[in-house]
Amino acid sequence: MLVIEPQVHRDPRGFFAETYHAARYAAAGIEGDLRGRTTTRARWRDTLRGLHAQLERPQAKLLRVLRGAIYDVVVDVRRGSPTFKRWISVELSEENFRRSTFRSALAHGFCVRSDFAEVEYKCSDVYQAGDELGLAWNDPEVGVAWPIAEPILSDKDRHGQALAAKLLPRLPSTCRRL
Repeated sequence: MLVIEPQVHRDPRGFFAETYHAARYAAAGIEGDLRGRTTTRARWRDTLRGLHAQLERPQAKLLRVLRGAIYDVVVDVRRGSPTFKRWISVELSEENFRRSTFRSALAHGFCVRSDFAEVEYKCSDVYQAGDELGLAWNDPEVGVAWPIAEPILSDKDRHGQALAAKLLPRLPSTCRRL
């Protein structure tokens, strides 16, 4: 995961910030062919979405928080990777203007740290139903240190699978950049 801190110009009227610049991002090694855009809104604090990844058509993502604040998490689910099963997190908010970006073939999730949150994703490929990996948010083998004990979950996220159980055979087996 890379964290991007854009230059924000503030004055009494508000602010101005460039939210995407393809040439600068490409020069920094960030995958640039972003084909899809998604916005999600969580209505309640402690809502947790994830951990998800696409298997056959993995997605690199660039995230920003439009409203509120989130605890953003990425987990390396690439078998054979030197960082396999390791995770990283960052706090993203409308106030700090940070963005996170990560390569494809990584599982992603977040939990809401404000009363509600609205998050925008730019993705390198479009979402494909049926191609999704659903890793259990609380898988002890991964051990993400979420800042909440009892998240609000969707049925899909409540039934995420442990990495060692049924998911391991489905994971990408190399560290190649997808």
